[in-house]
Amino acid sequence: MKPNYYTIEQMLGMIDEPNRSACTRILMDNRKLFQTVQGSTNNHQNWLGGYFDHVQEIMNIAVILYERLGSIRPLPFSLSDLLLVVYLHDVEKPWKYELRDDGQLHHKATMQNKEDHQRFRMAKLTEFGVVFTPEQENGMKYAEGELNDYSNRRRVMGPLACAAHMCDVASARLWFDHPMQENDPWPGARRIRD
Repeated sequence: MKPNYYTIEQMLGMIDEPNRSACTRILMDNRKLFQTVQGSTNNHQNWLGGYFDHVQEIMNIAVILYERLGSIRPLPFSLSDLLLVVYLHDVEKPWKYELRDDGQLHHKATMQNKEDHQRFRMAKLTEFGVVFTPEQENGMKYAEGELNDYSNRRRVMGPLACAAHMCDVASARLWFDHPMQENDPWPGARRIRD
């Protein structure tokens, strides 16, 4: 039997307070924007509304991954922690592109690299009252990998960031075209814009 495919709202309900309320406000205030922009310009969930679909997909992957890994060995973070990080890991995306005269999305001048993204992301989340523990902040910073911070002398990515990265890679590189528009094999999974 396949597991449930949850809605974003159901999974936001799995996040502990005070961040549950802040995350819900982010969705309520920006739902139309989130359901309009693409997940990426080319590589994953690159259809209208793909951003929303990517976030919902990655959160569902997080629920499954957390349950499966946690059944093997104890995890040093909660499902709430993982859902918080994967929900917010790309929150800058709806604001980082502009549609130009050529009909293509282009990065805004203020959003050219990962450091710009992280600065915008953290400012936006502070605006909504999201509060991170040090482990959650590490998860936010390294959900997309260690990039230029990699070192063979010290561990940069914490366990929570590692799990978030696994979820993101699964959504963006394994199931980059999911949820499918019709007949997705995961019961209940569907694109927000049919």
